Amino acid sequence: PGGSYLATMVPAKGVILWGGASFEKLNRFPAPGVQIVDFSPQEKFFLTSNNNRNDPEAIKIFSIESGKLLRAFPLFPKDFLPTDITPQERNQIPPPTFQWSHDDKYIARLGKDLISIYDTSTMKLLDKRSLTTDGIREFQFSPNANVLAYWAPEKGNAPAHVDIIELPSRKKLRQKNLFNVTKCSMVWQNEGTYLGVKVTRHTKSKKTLFNNLELFRLEDQGVPVEMLDIKDAVMAFAWEPNGSRFAMIHADNPNSTKVNVSFYDMNKVVTTTKNKKTETNIVKEVNLSHTLAGKQVNTLFWSPAGQNIIMASLGDSASGGLEFYDVSNKSLTVKEHYRANQILWDPSGRTLATVVSQPIGGGHFKFSMDNGYILWSFQGKQLYQASYETFYQLQWRPRKSLLTKQEKQKVLKNLKKYEKDFAKADKELSRSRDLESIKAKRALRTEFRARLARLREIRSRQKEQRVELYDGYDSDDDVNYIVKELQVETILSTKEEVV
Repeated sequence: PGGSYLATMVPAKGVILWGGASFEKLNRFPAPGVQIVDFSPQEKFFLTSNNNRNDPEAIKIFSIESGKLLRAFPLFPKDFLPTDITPQERNQIPPPTFQWSHDDKYIARLGKDLISIYDTSTMKLLDKRSLTTDGIREFQFSPNANVLAYWAPEKGNAPAHVDIIELPSRKKLRQKNLFNVTKCSMVWQNEGTYLGVKVTRHTKSKKTLFNNLELFRLEDQGVPVEMLDIKDAVMAFAWEPNGSRFAMIHADNPNSTKVNVSFYDMNKVVTTTKNKKTETNIVKEVNLSHTLAGKQVNTLFWSPAGQNIIMASLGDSASGGLEFYDVSNKSLTVKEHYRANQILWDPSGRTLATVVSQPIGGGHFKFSMDNGYILWSFQGKQLYQASYETFYQLQWRPRKSLLTKQEKQKVLKNLKKYEKDFAKADKELSRSRDLESIKAKRALRTEFRARLARLREIRSRQKEQRVELYDGYDSDDDVNYIVKELQVETILSTKEEVV
């Protein structure tokens, strides 16, 4: 996550860890059959998985500093898989993944009607017990605090509910009860300021589905929740990083080819005039900013720097269309990368990679002729393109920002001052480049003139031999030439005037 380490997998043996200024080999970690490596956010630990359902140590957790194996787990928790289904159906159920807390203090995994939370300092259950809730379906850690959100469906007369829990106290910060729920999907804003829950509801007959959004404000007292009713089906939802805006793709029918993309803000700017003075205040109220109608897109990718978003059409049956949109200035650039199946922003938000890659597992890939990647600027200008016969993966090196949120706000506040400084520096750089170019041209001219003088001197020294070879004829003597002058007149235009 911080870009300090690179892990390479040798399936027969395990993981090799690389790092340092020149990325030297740091350590080896035994993990036969390894297929997945997952680093903790603060890069203190990493886990490996071989996806072997019969291995009691399929998942291993290592300490990066000591190189020691801290604990191993089976692929599935105890009693997680239902017993009343066929073996084929059991094989279709994916294993629940471990999740890290933002500060590496905890690692947790979903079990049957519970969440097992482990303290990474001991690798034992927090308070020697799991967090139990009937029917729990999903949980997620906050990206910026030791707070955990989960949801559970309706059971008996008890409604479905979304809970937000503080760790290690297990204090319930907020619970929102929901009715007629088919499914929930949770999305944290990357600073942990907001939590969005897309709720898919059904009518009493369960024949009609509709959506609404439950929006939690984590930094406000009591964690207030706003409900946003959406009449359409919501296909995608994404928060703006480091901001208060979010975007979603919606349409009347989830199978529609033409969709709408709407942008909302959790804060509303209200301007009031009193005693001829205009005041601008920010009210904490979700409001619609604007909607783009009739789009052929199915995924959203915000720039890590915010403001810019990619609306893309990805998938085997999609066109590979890319729409580079500046949400603040409402400017749009449309491009295309045919068969693209991945979009990756670099950590700065300046450059974007669109990728056509094939599965690492091997086998025939029917779109191998399109394998490769294209690099774009955030404004939609193509910077570079590369094609490969076999292409499996592309990743940007993660880099954390060196500035705090307050420092970033200070930069934005003094942006005009910085623009002048950078413009001056750019002008000086351009001038120095021009001077270097002039010096290079002058050096070439001097070299050419020196070569010309040297050749003339050689020709002069060879004059007698040349005249002798030509039987006394001197090609440089003007007497040996007959000079004729010809005068040619060309009529460029004529004009007749009647007097």
